[in-house]
Amino acid sequence: MRTLPLALAGLLLAGATAAQAQTPTTEHPLLHQLAGEVRPERMRADIQTMVDFGTRHTLSETRSETRGIGAARRWVQREFEAVSRDCGGCLTVVTPSDTVTGRRVPTPTEVVDVVAIQRGTGDPNRVIIISGHLDSRVTDVMNFTDDAPGANDDASGVAAVLEAARILSKHRFDATLVFAALSGEEQGLLGGKILADYAQAQGWRVEANLNNDIVGNSEGQSGVRDTTRVRVFSEGTKTVETEAQEERRRYNGGEVDSSSRNLARFIDGMADRYLTNFDVEMIYRTDRYGRGGDQVEMLRAGFPAVRISEGAENYDRQHQDLRVEDGVHYGDTIDGVDFDYLSQVARLNIVSMAALANAPATPLGVAIEGAVKPDTTLRWQAVPGAAGYRVWWRPTTAAQWTHSRWAGDATEITLPGVVIDDYFFGVSAVSEDGYESPVVFPGPAGAFVSVGDPAAPAS
Repeated sequence: MRTLPLALAGLLLAGATAAQAQTPTTEHPLLHQLAGEVRPERMRADIQTMVDFGTRHTLSETRSETRGIGAARRWVQREFEAVSRDCGGCLTVVTPSDTVTGRRVPTPTEVVDVVAIQRGTGDPNRVIIISGHLDSRVTDVMNFTDDAPGANDDASGVAAVLEAARILSKHRFDATLVFAALSGEEQGLLGGKILADYAQAQGWRVEANLNNDIVGNSEGQSGVRDTTRVRVFSEGTKTVETEAQEERRRYNGGEVDSSSRNLARFIDGMADRYLTNFDVEMIYRTDRYGRGGDQVEMLRAGFPAVRISEGAENYDRQHQDLRVEDGVHYGDTIDGVDFDYLSQVARLNIVSMAALANAPATPLGVAIEGAVKPDTTLRWQAVPGAAGYRVWWRPTTAAQWTHSRWAGDATEITLPGVVIDDYFFGVSAVSEDGYESPVVFPGPAGAFVSVGDPAAPAS
């Protein structure tokens, strides 16, 4: 009795290995090329320009050309427009905005995002977004007059967005790429809400939001330098989960398989495959403990989103007045940015966006059955551009997918001897040239398309 499961496991592994040998290649020279095009000196110049605006506080000056949030966002707009000229007009630059009042905005204030859109060639309604926030602050979140350099929080994220636009705009992709510099994050995630509302108004099917916030520092509060690790935060259960979906998920699983969580797994795989000496540490939280970022508003709209942040934060350099106390320098100045480290983060974003945009859309309508059976069956709906599909499974305590089987162009597969009770399952779509979508966990808990989206399958 003890040898039977081992023999069965051997047969399954042999079958999976043979099946995988028939799948398209998964090594893409383009992604290596894109990673090699990142230039730290360009990002240094970008951050220096943003720092030189003095403050980029949401409530700061808007008419000056040299100081304040208005000058900063107009500069970003000009940078996007220059990128568009270089690519033959491939970017459409828009400035969605809203006039806001609230707890951190005492008088009506126009909050403006600067967004560049590179329309996809095959499936333009499927959208991959990279974002960072342009605004900055000091200790008092309402202080909009003192200098607030915001070199790392979050000029580093905006620099990564600009670098991604410069590099990816030279190529064409099946899905639409969106490059977003957001405002109002420090005053309550205002720019994230504006972007989410704009995406919904445009009818975008957002497959991924990579929100980069505090991504340029490699020396932590303890003084230990870590140049090899970046954190990717992702929600476990969906913000938009209904009561009925919650009940189903609590019983059958899915707490660690939201679309955002499987997007994080996808990004982790990109680091392993295309970056040298740089690892993604997946954090099973929506954001850092008790803190937030613009990706939260994307999640509230039902879009898959992650927060990308440096591995070792230095809190003396965040949300601080510029000062020296007891020999300690406080404030978010450019000397705290490690541009080689920031370049690695930019590479991670760029290869992830390119891989997502070249892959087919994530499978729709993924369903599973196998209760009181020795086998597990999965079904899904075909998606445009998919040459085939790969079925994945892993032990319920494993962080990453451990087993897979190539299904060809079928939309149903049965896994003999794989008991549904013992594993979590998912399906990815693969293009003819081997680009692969993130894995989709069965049911609403893992779906990349929210209920109510025109692309959602009928229930």
